Amino acid sequence: MKQVKTLLFIVCLISFSPVAAQEPVGESPIITQLLSIGYLSYNTALTSMPGYAIAQARLEELRQAYETEMKRVEDEFNEKYEAFLEGRKDFPRTILLKRQTELQQLMEQNIEFKRKGLEDLAKAEEEAMVPLRERLGKAIATVAKKKGLAIVVNTDSNACPFIDPEMGVDVQEAVSAQLAR
Repeated sequence: MKQVKTLLFIVCLISFSPVAAQEPVGESPIITQLLSIGYLSYNTALTSMPGYAIAQARLEELRQAYETEMKRVEDEFNEKYEAFLEGRKDFPRTILLKRQTELQQLMEQNIEFKRKGLEDLAKAEEEAMVPLRERLGKAIATVAKKKGLAIVVNTDSNACPFIDPEMGVDVQEAVSAQLAR
């Protein structure tokens, strides 16, 4: 936000300077450069990358493996719990307490496994996206430099509901073409 305010201040300062008063706004290279912005949907660009589908497929395999293991440990716990419920009337107090403690420990281990599994999945997803994001960032920077853009705005989440077509350049296709190289 501070950069945008600074940019607007510079634009206002230049537009009121004596040099700017002599030149039409559209012909001033400084003003044109400062006001030239690009925009694209970052998510669209990211999800259209060839490596994105591969990364998502690998993450889905990992997710399935965790879900299978979580189901297995849940079934194991349920089986032991049912056995405990069936035999609790017949167990001596010492065995009953021992089995309760075992079930409690097993339940805590299962909860910890699920928590750790979710953390591992999130970490794996972040690690899988790092090279894609870096490549996309380089492609955006390359396109921006080629087109002489001061900034490129991500239009996702409606952060910029309006961009003047005379001042903004849609770089979606150019970035896709750069990524295809």
